[in-house]
Amino acid sequence: MPTTIRNVRVILTAPEGINLIVVKIETSEPGLYGLGCATFAYRQHSVAALLEKHLAPLLVGREVARIEELWQLMNVNAYWRNGPELNNAISGVDMALWDIKGKQAGLPVYELLGGKVREAAAVYRHTDGRDLAELLDRVRGFQAEGVRHVRVQFGWYGGGQAEDHRPEGAQAGAYYDPRAYTRRVLQALEHVRGAVGHELELLHDVHSRLTPALAVDFAKEVEPLRLFFLEDILAPEDLDWLENIRRVTTTPLAIGELFNHPREWIPLITGRRMDFMRMHLSQMGGLTPARKAAILGELHGVRTAWHGPGDLSPVGHAANLHLDLASANFGIQEFSAFGANTRAVFTGCPELRAGYLYPNAQPGLGVDIDETAAAKFPCDERVVEWTQVRVPDGSLGRP
Repeated sequence: MPTTIRNVRVILTAPEGINLIVVKIETSEPGLYGLGCATFAYRQHSVAALLEKHLAPLLVGREVARIEELWQLMNVNAYWRNGPELNNAISGVDMALWDIKGKQAGLPVYELLGGKVREAAAVYRHTDGRDLAELLDRVRGFQAEGVRHVRVQFGWYGGGQAEDHRPEGAQAGAYYDPRAYTRRVLQALEHVRGAVGHELELLHDVHSRLTPALAVDFAKEVEPLRLFFLEDILAPEDLDWLENIRRVTTTPLAIGELFNHPREWIPLITGRRMDFMRMHLSQMGGLTPARKAAILGELHGVRTAWHGPGDLSPVGHAANLHLDLASANFGIQEFSAFGANTRAVFTGCPELRAGYLYPNAQPGLGVDIDETAAAKFPCDERVVEWTQVRVPDGSLGRP
């Protein structure tokens, strides 16, 4: 008898104050289940409802072995497709099915993807500071831990609060000044590069916050600092400007964190218009489409740098890592450290040692969840504030 899906459950938890969504697929085989990450931190209830009210009835009773077929079925069953809520829901199921397949085979998922081509994945870490001295101290702290790639921000995304030049009656929000941001970040990157030399790889994330013309200017200004890559220099809506940036800089470009649809990343890969693909595995639909994108990138000289922020569960980080280990064109892995609360909820978390992320040797994705511990950390139900971005005149900007 084939093993089938008996139940699809959603676990919402926030061990570090960041909302996480974990999918648990229980099977007809007693004790056999799989975990996947469906985290959309700011729309957790809509993703949970999709899973519980729509995908669960669709999936219960179907064979767990048919990962590709089930992915295609989930993708088209609602007719409209490739939206963030649906993709995250599909991703949670997809990762859980890969987890189950690994457990059935008695093998880690990377073995099912063709086996290791490296023992661990090099990571980059995030650093910031209230002033240049604090920023440099934090960079040196990562160096002391053996980290060789550091993303340098200065005043969080957008350079922190703008000077208050807003007009009377302007709406509240997370204000920033794009031009002040570019000046401050260039100063910070020059300061760090001057102090640490070129032995440490530096990165920076624009977070799609600049207008196209200002993005072109910033890319020109930052080129002498020889960044490992410049991340999300343009918003998805402005990618027609990408060729203008390519003309003025040789700095490698990492793009894709906000992508939902294959037609967003395929032209950039096949046209070699980006150097690193930055998609978020749950935003793009899970391991199944990410594996295909990685293989396409290998054929066109584009490396992987999967999104790995704090709003990604250890299950999602593990999925990134298994793909990293099996991909010939792996470039770098973004990584946010696991706090004590996260480790209390999730067992088997990947381990960071001297700048490299290591998996465990357990079958499947290798991460499990303590549901009793998870229940102690309910999700944050407040309205999201940091995405309410405004520029100095009070009009809305991009987060």
